[in-house]
Amino acid sequence: MNTYEEAIQWIHGRLRLGIKPGLSRMEWMMEELGNPQKKIKAVHVGGTNGKGSTVTFLRSILSASGKKTGTFTSPFFETFNERIAVDGHPIADEEWLSLAKRIKPLADRLEKSEIGGPTEFEVITAMMFLYFGEYQPVDVVLIEVGLGGRLDSTNIIQPICAIITSIGLDHVAILGDSYEEIAFEKAGIIKHSTPVIVNVKNDKAMAVMRNTAKKQQAPLFQFNEEFSVHVEKTSQTGENFIYQDSLKLIPVQMHMTGEHQAENASLAIFASHLLQKDLAFTLTTEKIQTGIKNAFWPGRTEILSDNPLIMMDGAHNKEGIEALLNTVKRKFAERNIHFLFAAVGDKDLKSMIVQLEQSAASITFDTFEMPRAASAETLYKLSSHKHREIMKSSEWIENALKKKSGDVYIMTGSLYYLSSIAQSVKKQISKNKK
Repeated sequence: MNTYEEAIQWIHGRLRLGIKPGLSRMEWMMEELGNPQKKIKAVHVGGTNGKGSTVTFLRSILSASGKKTGTFTSPFFETFNERIAVDGHPIADEEWLSLAKRIKPLADRLEKSEIGGPTEFEVITAMMFLYFGEYQPVDVVLIEVGLGGRLDSTNIIQPICAIITSIGLDHVAILGDSYEEIAFEKAGIIKHSTPVIVNVKNDKAMAVMRNTAKKQQAPLFQFNEEFSVHVEKTSQTGENFIYQDSLKLIPVQMHMTGEHQAENASLAIFASHLLQKDLAFTLTTEKIQTGIKNAFWPGRTEILSDNPLIMMDGAHNKEGIEALLNTVKRKFAERNIHFLFAAVGDKDLKSMIVQLEQSAASITFDTFEMPRAASAETLYKLSSHKHREIMKSSEWIENALKKKSGDVYIMTGSLYYLSSIAQSVKKQISKNKK
């Protein structure tokens, strides 16, 4: 393995091993590396939706406050290197190659053991711990859970704070098909005496959170109890909201859109208050406002063109679709909405399509290169909309660009799909403007 390309090829080759819940492989690799994860101050972020956005808001606040902040997120959107970043800047190709060279011999040894070789996500997680524990020490690392929580490969850390953004019925084949079962898995990141901040709306799921926190003697802070937000003004390009907790009211402007994003921002603001002692900094209202205003997370209610209005949003499950449609109804109530949708096959596709159809003037289906991707034909057959069709994204965008009407065009569904088309779509739109 001598090049970055070979390193990435080797990492992606681990996909053949699928998903293997459990911590034994991670614990073994960390032990062999001298336990770099123990040198890291970490914030652990779990939940069904909103993890990446919450990480982005918190990273932006901490960076604005002078704290060197690492992030670990998934999936990547435009470049693989985004998975590990420092102050919003992805690490370099050479660093990925160096990390792969360190991890590959361990993976080869595990292949021959009883517990078996590490998965793609385990390999990348090991690289992240090695990077921040040895290569590039930072003040804090914001670590996004890959799947679930309890048995996720990131769950070998003792964080200084945990955040659980939401609980929804996603990945039911792995995590369970009830709110309680999924909440149990997500609550697995709650550690002894470590504060946990939650935004869980379902009562049964919230009961699981409270019980787990009580057992772990972990202080629990709940959205709409200890802190809240009130959206005052909405525009095509963002939200103005008031953040409130027991001590203060803060007017905040953000460029990410949707009430759900204001909630994610509030989790980050509250977390930043809690982190002041551990990270030895003083948080100011100005730094909060600057951090939230500067935060950007691609593929989440991201506007690509103003006229015609074209946006993309990675609403990849029922709760995500619901949040998107709430935003659409608030911002574009009187306008025709046209959706382009593609998804992986293990989601509740029928429900998602029915949700979209209720707000759609038309709905178009596409697919993408991924073994788990649902075919466009499968999606089309699940739809009963009178204006439905199958079309590739390039043709759909071309048709949208010809219509300078007040209609709104939204690409949504799998983040993997949006990631696969983002660069070509942006080039297509940019070329059209010239």
